[in-house]
Amino acid sequence: MLNWDEYNDDELAVAPAPAALEPTIPKAPPEKVEAEQAPAPKVTTEVASETANDPVSRAQQAIKDIDPTPGIEELEMGAARVSVDEKAMINCRADLNQLVPFKYDWAWQKYLDGCANHWMPQEVNMTADIALWKNPEGLSDDERQIVMRSLGYFSTADSLVANNLVLAVYRLITNPECRQYLLRQAFEEAIHTHAYQYCIESLGMDEGEIFNMYREVPSVANKAAWSIAHTQGISDPTFVTGTLEADQELLRNLIGFYAVTEGIFFYCGFTQILSMGRRNKMTGVAEQFQYILRDESMHLNFGIDVINQIKLENPHLWTEEFKAEVMQMVLEGTELEIAYARDTMPRGVLGMNASMMEEYLQFIANRRLAQLGLPEQYPGAQNPFPWMSEIMDLRKEKNFFETRVIEYQTGGALSWD
Repeated sequence: MLNWDEYNDDELAVAPAPAALEPTIPKAPPEKVEAEQAPAPKVTTEVASETANDPVSRAQQAIKDIDPTPGIEELEMGAARVSVDEKAMINCRADLNQLVPFKYDWAWQKYLDGCANHWMPQEVNMTADIALWKNPEGLSDDERQIVMRSLGYFSTADSLVANNLVLAVYRLITNPECRQYLLRQAFEEAIHTHAYQYCIESLGMDEGEIFNMYREVPSVANKAAWSIAHTQGISDPTFVTGTLEADQELLRNLIGFYAVTEGIFFYCGFTQILSMGRRNKMTGVAEQFQYILRDESMHLNFGIDVINQIKLENPHLWTEEFKAEVMQMVLEGTELEIAYARDTMPRGVLGMNASMMEEYLQFIANRRLAQLGLPEQYPGAQNPFPWMSEIMDLRKEKNFFETRVIEYQTGGALSWD
């Protein structure tokens, strides 16, 4: 085996370098170099070869050869500064690297709020949950099923959301302040998946059973399949916006992603787990879900704002036919979540039952339709869980089961009023 000294000796033996060779490119014109070295053409070839093989020399030459024109042309606006009027939510030709001036101040504010709302799963004490879960008489069979179904669905759902966000949505939203929030949201989705894994590991659950529930339990699998079907259209790396059909496909994805998957599919499970926490059961899991719910509330509000801004800037997309399709999407999502509620609550549990949850989900669906500018489809639906509104509206300053203060914001920068 050669050591480095022997390796260098071999190199020198094959191609000895001139002692006076500089690592930089000679400043003399090529003609002059050739004239000066004409009597020794073999040496000239060796010098050029040695220079070409030197990484530093190659780097210096590459810098000298840089032509910035192609890069500037890619920005399509040259070196001009971006004005607010040139910004748009989709199909914008302005430089996406120029963050300011902001056109959508609400997007930047949501990014700041998200940063102030930071938390990590390990901050939550799971000791009481572990003891309760291991106690054969700690929870009823129905309560155990709710915990397992919730962790099984959400551990997959947030991964689906993150994949859609990173691989599709971010690329097609052409506003830098909105992209800034999307980056924060993607990080939060990772935290949520981490939180579910932390709960599953802490409780000693069968990870294979929980993480494969979306393939094996019909009520869970149907929701996952619906989300994938309504968000995969823009996942093709070659997909581009700019036509009526393509822009509607992006809008369809955003509605399925924000208004249904995050805006309806999450609500039965959240209500069940938070109701358990109110009864001083599985308080660690419930605390994690409360933090996640606060994040998801901001995700939902951001998504609705993005959807409505696209509608405002592109009214030709919001046709009567497309409105009917969107309404159908919301109603399908509601029925899927009602089926999930019936599966997870075959009997009354935690002060609720499937009938109460059905009305709650119809109430939520009406809110989503109204937020999208569409007529409500469940007349008279009321909220049977008013305590959920308090949490959803992000106004509680203290955890309702009194385990810890939940002002986990940084720098005192966040106000929920």
